Formats: sequence, structure tokens, C-alpha cells
Amino acid sequence: MEKEMELIKNAAMYLLSFEPYVMLPFIILILAIIFRIKFSTGIKSAFTIGIGFIGIFVIFDYFVSIINPVIQKLISRAGLQLDILDAGWPPLAAMTWAFSFAPLILLILMLLNIVLLTARLTKTINIDIWNYWHFIFAGALVYNITNNILLSTFASAILFIITIKLADWSAPLLRKFSDLKGISVPTLSAVVCFPFGVLGNKLIDRIPFINKINANPEKMKEKMGLLGEPMIIGFIFGLFLGIGTGYNVKEIIELAFGIAAAIYILPKMASIVGNSLIPISEGMKDFIKKHFPKTGETYIGLDVAVIIGLPSVVVTSILLIPTSLVLAFIFPGVKFIPLGDLVNLVVVTSFLCVATKGNVVRSYIIGIPIVILHLYLASNTAHLYANLAESVDFKPAGYDGVFTSFIDGGNVLRTWVVKMFSGNIYALLLIPVVLGILYLTRKLSNKNSQY
Repeated sequence: MEKEMELIKNAAMYLLSFEPYVMLPFIILILAIIFRIKFSTGIKSAFTIGIGFIGIFVIFDYFVSIINPVIQKLISRAGLQLDILDAGWPPLAAMTWAFSFAPLILLILMLLNIVLLTARLTKTINIDIWNYWHFIFAGALVYNITNNILLSTFASAILFIITIKLADWSAPLLRKFSDLKGISVPTLSAVVCFPFGVLGNKLIDRIPFINKINANPEKMKEKMGLLGEPMIIGFIFGLFLGIGTGYNVKEIIELAFGIAAAIYILPKMASIVGNSLIPISEGMKDFIKKHFPKTGETYIGLDVAVIIGLPSVVVTSILLIPTSLVLAFIFPGVKFIPLGDLVNLVVVTSFLCVATKGNVVRSYIIGIPIVILHLYLASNTAHLYANLAESVDFKPAGYDGVFTSFIDGGNVLRTWVVKMFSGNIYALLLIPVVLGILYLTRKLSNKNSQY
């Protein structure tokens, strides 16, 4: 049995070693064949989605390269220094795939997706296999605490089901926000913020003055002309960020142009991905309608990368970057400086912007308590990650201390699931609260998607 598990693990790790822009074209081509789409159309869609993702990753990497020095300087100027390292998400993913039962849980989750689709309990075909680690990581943590593979698998499965349902419920609003047809985003670290966005948006509707502000970049462009252009907004934010960092004039202008370029180019790359999926989405729709008429609408589940470059997402995350550093400094009990994962605030803000239909002011306001929650949860779960790292014999390169992850380490839904399956009484008492939030999210998202 051990040899078989090792073989499966090695095969899974080999497949996952390919970049998404290499593997996705193959997956899309397979889907095109299954849905009987013209072969030349399938080939074109496959190549285009790969090229689109390369464009997204290249531009986002460039954005990270110009923002990271800003973050370092802001931390240095503030004199921040705490005893836990924000190492970002890569160590968590690495520990996940070092978990001996990871391949088994991966197969179970993929089969679960098929069962849910067949039973019409989800509309999402989750082909984003690289992000399955988010669910398996919960199982690895539960197993490390309980040494029970059954509880571990159930934890991963429950997290997967909730995430895929959130992807279903958010898909209509996602289409309105991004104009991406037939797509959902079952990335846990992103879609977990959708309930906060929906409920927070409803709350802001009741706050005078703020509820009248429509700070959607597209609306701002209509009302303010040139000053409302997303790239001009990005340039202005870049100027202020550079000044706050203490850059010289040359560095300030270069930073401002870099942010403006990222805001301008990223949506175009996302548009390439979206357009490449239209034939596959339409073919899937026709195939399912013909062979499985009772199934209804179906979505292709993709990585959050397809929307992180939209102007309102980038602008909101740029606003939250310095805010997060300030909050880490002033709130007692926060044990790390958000560094390795800070740029990934675009993941958090993506579904806040989906819920608020791109309203930057609303997304920023809702984002503040989420940032605070992430700071505390990532601080207080660092010991769990240290224990798991020891059990799978993992050490981050060049670092021997305790580490965490601002975004993924502070994920509220995964933390709740891990605590619940580990027998934490407070997590168990929160079950009706979580169910209530999910019910309201579904109800409000259905209502909002009709407008």
C-alpha cells in the first residue's frame, strides 16, 4: 500500500510541477474533445488561454517586483520588527504536498466534484487543480492534530463543498463584474471573502453619504473623464505611495508609471483568457443541454488570476497595503509583519470587488476588518504550521524560526474547519453562525445578480 501511495504521490507531484499556462491548454483541449467542439477551435482556445495566463503572471510578477521594495521601505521607516515571519503561501503549499495522504485526498476531492455535478449540487467543474492544495492543507493540519485520516478527509471535503458553493453563488455577479462568461472562481483564499463582501455591502447600504458613493473605476471614468481613467488613478496612487515611501523624484515617477501599466495591461490579459473560454463554455453548455438536460447551467472553475488584474481590485489592494502595515503596528497581539503575502491582498480584494460591483470605497471599508481578522488568525495559528512543518520535515529555505502566511495562514474558513474537526468547542458553537452567513450570502447574491 505504501508503494502505491508513493507512486500516486510522485505522479501527482509531476503533473502539478507543470505551470498552469502549460497544463491548462491540455485540460481545455480535453474538454473541447469531450464536448465535441471543432478541433481547430479547441486548439485555438487552448493556446490562447495559455498565452493569456502567461501575460497575467508576467505582468503580476512585474507588479510584485516594484511593490515589494516599497513594502520593505515602509516597514523600515516604521521601525516594525516582530518575531514571526510572514513567509507567504509557498511554504504552506510545500507542506501540503509533503503530507503523505495528499494524493489520496486530491483524488477524493476530484471524484467529489463529479458526484456533486451529477447530483446537480454544484454548477462548477473545478479544473484549477493547482489550488486543490488549499483544501488538502486543512486535512493535513487536522491529521497532524488528531492522527485520524477519516477526520482529515472530511475536513478537506467540507471545505471543498463550501468553497465550490460560494463559487456557484458568486458566478452571476462575477460575470457582471468581469464580463467573463461561463466561469466561476473556486479559489479558497479569494472566494472566502465573498460572504464578507455581500454582507458588508448590504450594511453599507444603510450608512448615509457612504451609500451614495459610486467609486467604480468605470463610473469614475464616465464622470471625471481623464482623471477617472484607471491607469491615471493608478499613476496618482503610485505618486502618493512613492512619496510616502521616501523615494526620490525619479523613483516616484517610475513607480507611478509601473502601477499605471499594471492596471492597464492586466485586464487586457484577463480578457484574452475570457475570450479563449467562450467557445469551450458555449460548447459545454450545448453538450450538457443535449445529453443532460436537467443539469442546468455549468461553470468552468478557474484560478482567481483571471480577475486579480481588474482596475478596482488593484486600486483597492494598493490602498490596503499601507493600511495593513499600520494595523499590524497598532493592534496588540499581532505577532508578524505582513510581508511575504502582502501583495496577495489582490486575492482578498477580488471578491470584495465582485460583491460591491467594483466600488473601491466600499471594498476598502469592508477590507479593513478582514485584514484585522487575517492578522490575528495568522498570528495565532503559526504554531499549527510549525508543528506540521516538523511532522513532514519541512523548513523554509534560509529560515529556522516560526513562520506564517498573512493571507492563507489567516484564512477564516479554513481555520474554522480545522478547529471544528479538531474538537474545538468554540468552533463547534459557531456552526449555526456559519450556516446563517452562508444562507444570507446565497440569498443576497441571488438578489444582487438580478440588478
